[in-house]
Amino acid sequence: MSLIEKAMSHDTGSAEPLLSVQGLSTHLGSASRPVRAVDEVSFEIHRGETFVLLGESGCGKSMIALSIMRLLPPSGRLVAGNVLLEGQSLCALSEAEMRAERGGRVGMIFQEPMTSLNPVMSVGQQVAEAVRLHDPDHHGRVNDRVVELFRSVGIPDPERRAGEYPHQLSGGMKQRVMIAMALAGRPEVLIADEPTTALDVTIQAQVLDVLRNLQRETGMAILLITHDLGVVAEMADRVGVMYAGQLVEVNKVKDFFSHPMHPYSRKLFQSMPTAEKRDRGLDVIPGIVPALDQPFECCRFAERCELAQDACREAQPPWHGELRQGYRCVLGPEQDRDIDAAGLVALDATRAAGAELLLVNDLKVHFPIHKGVLRRVVGHVRAVDGVDLRIPAGLTVALVGESGCGKTTVGKAILQLIRPTAGQVLFDGNDLRRTRGAALRRLRREFQIIFQDPASAMNPRMLVEDIVAEGLVAQGLGGSRSDRRAIVEQLLEQVGIRSNAADRYPHEFSGGQRQRIAIARALALKPRLIICDEPTSALDVSVQAQVLNLLKELQSDLGLAYLFITHNIAVVAYLADEVAVMYLGRIVEYGVVDEVLGSPLHPYTVALLSAVPVADPAHQREVIKLQGDMPSPIDPPSGCYFHPRCPRAMSVCRSHYPPMVELESGQRVACWLEVPEERHPSDVQATSD
Repeated sequence: MSLIEKAMSHDTGSAEPLLSVQGLSTHLGSASRPVRAVDEVSFEIHRGETFVLLGESGCGKSMIALSIMRLLPPSGRLVAGNVLLEGQSLCALSEAEMRAERGGRVGMIFQEPMTSLNPVMSVGQQVAEAVRLHDPDHHGRVNDRVVELFRSVGIPDPERRAGEYPHQLSGGMKQRVMIAMALAGRPEVLIADEPTTALDVTIQAQVLDVLRNLQRETGMAILLITHDLGVVAEMADRVGVMYAGQLVEVNKVKDFFSHPMHPYSRKLFQSMPTAEKRDRGLDVIPGIVPALDQPFECCRFAERCELAQDACREAQPPWHGELRQGYRCVLGPEQDRDIDAAGLVALDATRAAGAELLLVNDLKVHFPIHKGVLRRVVGHVRAVDGVDLRIPAGLTVALVGESGCGKTTVGKAILQLIRPTAGQVLFDGNDLRRTRGAALRRLRREFQIIFQDPASAMNPRMLVEDIVAEGLVAQGLGGSRSDRRAIVEQLLEQVGIRSNAADRYPHEFSGGQRQRIAIARALALKPRLIICDEPTSALDVSVQAQVLNLLKELQSDLGLAYLFITHNIAVVAYLADEVAVMYLGRIVEYGVVDEVLGSPLHPYTVALLSAVPVADPAHQREVIKLQGDMPSPIDPPSGCYFHPRCPRAMSVCRSHYPPMVELESGQRVACWLEVPEERHPSDVQATSD
């Protein structure tokens, strides 16, 4: 049977599964009161099939992957079940035998590429190590195989890139290196744990395209773990929905989107942010996931389910259907399981802009490049190269763009966490660039930041109580320790974390839970401006809905202003009033969110929006693939910075940077295509190449 025939055989159901997970149970912690991270989970994946695991943070998705790979943490153990790869039990293998399979027939892309790559080895050396271990056919030409792998995952100039170190690569490039490493052993099963979570939409589209093409070429099966319903719609053949360590639904992707079977699945769809829901709160799932350090004798979702009956609280719900398509619920297929959107909070649809709270003029952040023994300055990294922003009180401005364009640096420079090279930052009339010492410290209670990476933004030796209350202590607010404790518990409950989490350390939480703790810390001082740097990138849709509702309610009640840095366009459409599109340190388009997202003018904005995945498996998007990577901010191109990748570049674009022009619609755009002909420079001819 050819690879293509094998890849298609899962549609007929005639072939045996390539990977079979049978009644898998994984416990963490003490034997007396274990955390039941995975509880009797069963599913199968056929050759050429993509099976997606979807669910809330902490539900056990990643633990299933680690259980399959036998890479559990020290306190983890498999207590029941089996994992079969082509009929062979992976659980019965010795550790030496498992090492041959791990990275060989079963490859894995881990969730955080930066922490998975060795910072003191070149990326080429790290992939070469995997080739030497798992690809005996290339022992004599390892370097050639590394270059071949880099080329197959879309890394440009692979010979040069192989000699670079992880810190020299963008997030998308690091993720592609991880894919290349996972493919070095020619895996039959590829486990991808949130491979696109921290990536912007253009890089995400490229990574997903790489995975699809490789699957077509090799016929490998993919176990994809994600919380992005757009990625699910685009990649999945079948979907498994996890809740509290248990699989509650398995469905074909088209059926899942058209008629989800479990009440939890239906609530996930109602929690998704869209532009149509902007004037009201998102439908959230009440309560929080139950603690997993207890035996369950009833439905785990019962306390949060609007359709719960007495039977739901008396016994474990039965499984309806088959292993490849079914659901776990007391309600049978013949019973009505429709859920009405409930608990929605009406929001003021006519929010008026308040007084100008933040004004940024010509902001520049240039980092010097030192070289030689004397550390002479030989150049500058132009991370931010002339940004103008205006945020009135009570409104939200979203800042979007590819990784490395300078979005995070803008946020840090506004708060003076990085001192700007030039420009003006006025907060409520105070020039922050000229403010120092105690005066700046007093002002800091008025503006806070939610950092992109919550793990590195928290002291691992501090309890969550002390982390959340840190700002209160620094500003001398909150009263006594017991008073601060009450404030902390209230904040944790607000962001969907149990109040007893205050007595735990950051490493005891999942990535999404740590992000919620970071949001609680930012809210503690009741600031007037919050810089939100990808605050929902690590959150699943249900928790994201809680956080977005919370941010909107706080904005409505307190008049908060937000600078919302994100790559999630659905969140922008729901939350933002205005949106600024950034490319290589500069704003290229700025305007009211409906205008920019509905009628983008700059070719870069058009390409960016074309790459956004849509949560509809019937939708066929046509991604505009930009040539090459973003140029280096050390040596930006002459003329328009975007012209080397622009499909509509003209002669004038190569020699002159376009001015920012304001159109009748109110949109502002820096593009020669929108500049009247009479305003073009006289020394060039504005003709298309």
